[in-house]
Amino acid sequence: MTIKPLIILPDPVLRQVSAPFETIDDSVHALSSDMIETMYDAPGIGLAAVQIGIPRRMLVIDVSKEDEEKAPQVFINPEILQSSDERSVYEEGCLSIPDYYAEVERPARITVKYLGLDGKEHIDDAEGLLATCLQHEIDHLNGVLFIDYISRLKREMVIRKFTKASKIRA
Repeated sequence: MTIKPLIILPDPVLRQVSAPFETIDDSVHALSSDMIETMYDAPGIGLAAVQIGIPRRMLVIDVSKEDEEKAPQVFINPEILQSSDERSVYEEGCLSIPDYYAEVERPARITVKYLGLDGKEHIDDAEGLLATCLQHEIDHLNGVLFIDYISRLKREMVIRKFTKASKIRA
């Protein structure tokens, strides 16, 4: 297991649409382990493969509370099948947009289809923080960032800030 460097805004990789996996093999298992270790190290509760520079349709999530045992989940080729009309608002952040948070409104409940590491198809219902996190990470796989849900003015300010910071880092 290896901690991978995170891709940070404004890197154009974050806007790529990720490709699906055709097979679940040892390389997919290794990638999921690296992603989980990277997510915990960051620290975060979700990570899409594209955030470590691999535009493939995989994400990892762990929404367990600090006082609970870690419970990482791996979602391969996830797809939202159904979303509730009911909405919920969470303050979201992103490992690829460090130290920036904004309230985002999303469907309160979703049904998601995905492959597990066992290669089998799963269909799960999610609500609350898990539903929000899944939608946030699946957005990453489609080249969408949570700042796309805030006002244009705020989004442009965030992008300018991170573009300026990237020039300083370079």
